[in-house]
Amino acid sequence: MRELRRRTLLSGLSVVGGAAVAGGAVSAGIAGAAPRPGRRGREVEKLLDRMTVEEKLGQLQQLAWAWDTGPGGGGTKDVEDAARAGRLGSVLSIFGAKSTNAVQRIAVEESRLGIPLLFGLDVIHGFWTTFPIPLAQAASFDPAVTRTDAEVSAREARANGVHWTFSPMMDVTHEPRWGRVAESCGEDPYLTARFAAAKVEGYQGRDYRAKDRIAACAKHFVAYGGAEGGRDYNTVDVSESRLRNLYLPPFKAALDAGVATVMASFNTISGVPAHGNAHTLTDVLRKEWGFDGFVVSDWTGVQELVAHGFAEDGAAAARLALTAGVDMEMVSTTLREHGTQLLREGRISEHRLDEAVARILGLKFALGLFDDPYVDETAGAAVDGPTPATRGAARSAAARSLVLLKNDRAALPLEKSLASLAVVGPFADSDDLLGTWVVPAAAEKYPSVKVLDAIRRAAPGAKVTYALGVDAAGEDTGGIPEAVAAARAADATVVVVGEPPALSGEAAARADIGLPGAQEKLIEAVAATGKPFVVVLVNGRPLTVGGWLESAPAVLEAWHPGLEAGNAIADVLFGTVNPGGKLPVSFPRAVGQIPVHYNHESTGRPYAADNKYTSKYLDLPPDPQFAFGHGLSYTTFAIGEPRLSRTGIPARALRAGEAVEVSVTVTNTGAREGDEVVQLYVHDLAASIAQPVRRLRGFRRVTLAAGASRTVRFRLGADDLGFWTNDPRGEFLVEEGAFDVYVGNSSTAKGKRRLTVT
Repeated sequence: MRELRRRTLLSGLSVVGGAAVAGGAVSAGIAGAAPRPGRRGREVEKLLDRMTVEEKLGQLQQLAWAWDTGPGGGGTKDVEDAARAGRLGSVLSIFGAKSTNAVQRIAVEESRLGIPLLFGLDVIHGFWTTFPIPLAQAASFDPAVTRTDAEVSAREARANGVHWTFSPMMDVTHEPRWGRVAESCGEDPYLTARFAAAKVEGYQGRDYRAKDRIAACAKHFVAYGGAEGGRDYNTVDVSESRLRNLYLPPFKAALDAGVATVMASFNTISGVPAHGNAHTLTDVLRKEWGFDGFVVSDWTGVQELVAHGFAEDGAAAARLALTAGVDMEMVSTTLREHGTQLLREGRISEHRLDEAVARILGLKFALGLFDDPYVDETAGAAVDGPTPATRGAARSAAARSLVLLKNDRAALPLEKSLASLAVVGPFADSDDLLGTWVVPAAAEKYPSVKVLDAIRRAAPGAKVTYALGVDAAGEDTGGIPEAVAAARAADATVVVVGEPPALSGEAAARADIGLPGAQEKLIEAVAATGKPFVVVLVNGRPLTVGGWLESAPAVLEAWHPGLEAGNAIADVLFGTVNPGGKLPVSFPRAVGQIPVHYNHESTGRPYAADNKYTSKYLDLPPDPQFAFGHGLSYTTFAIGEPRLSRTGIPARALRAGEAVEVSVTVTNTGAREGDEVVQLYVHDLAASIAQPVRRLRGFRRVTLAAGASRTVRFRLGADDLGFWTNDPRGEFLVEEGAFDVYVGNSSTAKGKRRLTVT
């Protein structure tokens, strides 16, 4: 048995987007941090001195606004009464200049201390201008896409009275059955970390006091993506090493990007609910990482400690959550109801209460709410819908997010000169491709562009025939003959199938993740005509695409592309845009294969095709249908063998900040310009804790003209070659030994070099 390599402890290191860096405290200059010495800190202290216990507890309370009821309505009385009494800190799900100003005036002008309210909203992938769902954005492998989404969203939201968004969600997941995979960036912590940081920067900018910026919230802390069975709100049992290596890195990246707030998750973490988990909320988040913003609960998450069997009653739930590290309670009211008695009995401390209040007040000061609590209601200041510029940004983002899964015999792109074209399927004429978590008013006022309409505009000379074929979820096949007739009469057919947005997102777990209803029968019937056709998938999660895949010449993964859905899809179908997206998550062959993901550990008996007694299924290959990082183009690329600046490096040099440069040349070997995503993976061949067979440690999306080449360079440092152990105090190791470095265009990259750490 091989001896373990010498363990090199990188003391005092913290994860940053999959990286280890010294320290871990968030920069003192970040707006929105809890009060520090100086003017803001003194103002908070002076205000705290004037507050009663009831007013302090009120700052810890967030209540929900009734969507369809304005100020003065029966559904908002609790909010208004609490604001008037100075016993409310925040309101969620409220927006619109007139509505927010009306409620703000109650708090500022009618309460004793006039403390402004903080207005929060789930601005997940757009406010008025709906961008592709986050999973789709991750498929772009271009963090600028998500940064643009956040910048546009912040400008539109702040003009409508919103100060704070409950985004980004950065839950890494290996569970496509989980509906919230649509809100995630998929299965990889490095990719997720890069996108998390970019989105925070887009929302907050350099100073979120600015009237076009909002405070962000890193959610859900932590390990929510590991929910057993993919069922929302379910248990997560996770080792310390997996917690730190898989689930925590995106949160640290968000903190280092300056995120203002963090939201606790619904799940348990190895038996301890996240809302009462002092290890994650205090030991890691506060003490190790130095986070000094505030932690908000998820919707009724504090009260749910009772249902978890962790708290006996509401009073116990309030005590456990506050003591563990929750600062603001969303919707449930245990802290407000029981806080005074808990304080009197010594079950919570006055210091902890003041600490939580100070963090919340600190954000309000940082947002400039004490100086200017209202939003401009004049017509010139209003942002009441998408503009041509924001529509253009959404269209570009959607097109960059599309992934060409299959393209046999160059079935795509379609020729704009086609004489006739059939467009069939339940989503061909649908304006409901915005995706999950859309602002309700935006969905009503600004539905998505239809694929059918966009195709007609893209090919104005073609006779375009439409047939529904089947509805989205039903088993009625009575419409298939009409679709078949349309396909027979056309030069080519576009079949648009997938999931409605309601089948993904929160509380939308699916046990079967194939195409719903009779949609597969529609594809099979069109294929049986023998005429050319392509399939467009619109969905919020990876799907099992087994039976019909072989018969489909081309498959384009469009996800839920947002406001400009139809236009972006048509841009790619007709080759105006050359697809360059890659899968941020593996597509399983069957549900029984889940979890299947590229970054798994090896076993003592890894898969061998000719040996039954290895880790395998009898009835399925071991690999996914489509691998993480997979995506085709209308041109072709050659990626050369990787080159290392050095083949060996001492561990002490890594600790000192030195790195190994990895370079590779990528060439467009086809006839048209296109994008390739060059991806870097590492594998630690032997470690004291078994490591994934591959870990993504770098990617670069490059645009190359036909025949052009470019050298892409990456750096591998201690953060890329080390790992966190099971020590709950946080131990990061770089061990001596051999590492394989892979470079290619997916997680199945073949180009390899050996690096040795001595």
